[in-house]
Amino acid sequence: MRLAAFLVAALLFSVAAAAADKWREYGYLENAFAIQFPAEPKITDGTYRTAIISVNARIYSLEQEGSRYAVMVADFSRTNLSEPTIIELAMDKLKNDGEVKVDIPHRVNRHFGRQLSIAGKDGSRSSVALFYYQSRLYEIKGTILSTNEDVESSDGARFQQSLRFTNDARPRDEVLNRLRLDHPEVPDFARDR
Repeated sequence: MRLAAFLVAALLFSVAAAAADKWREYGYLENAFAIQFPAEPKITDGTYRTAIISVNARIYSLEQEGSRYAVMVADFSRTNLSEPTIIELAMDKLKNDGEVKVDIPHRVNRHFGRQLSIAGKDGSRSSVALFYYQSRLYEIKGTILSTNEDVESSDGARFQQSLRFTNDARPRDEVLNRLRLDHPEVPDFARDR
């Protein structure tokens, strides 16, 4: 009986370890960030709309197994809006999704922003980070949908917490991006010491 229990525990541990191993970091030099996804995200161009302005945006997203992961990078370089105004507009927009349960200061690589936890009107739970960096608004949102069988899943928070900025933004170059992914440099946090 003990052997059977041990084998079941070992099997569950190996399945959990395999699931954890599928996450990997994807880097995007054109927008100066890297983040972990459980599979390769889809990249689309769109528009980010606030109550007073619309700007171009690029969205890096993935939906799978009752979860949605998205990084939206909105280009505010052609506006005269201040950083506090842009963050406040983004917060107002997020408040339309549900009730903000947590709203605290957040920091990644010496860049300050906001971290939020939102209980969605649809029963979802989102872990969100907002940053304004190099004239861009970064909205990182890990959402556990109401259809997710694992109601205690922390994958949304794991996603949101995996963001790192990768120095200055550079022109879009897919070949260079792939080379960097295959041969990553020392992470920024290691150089900050």
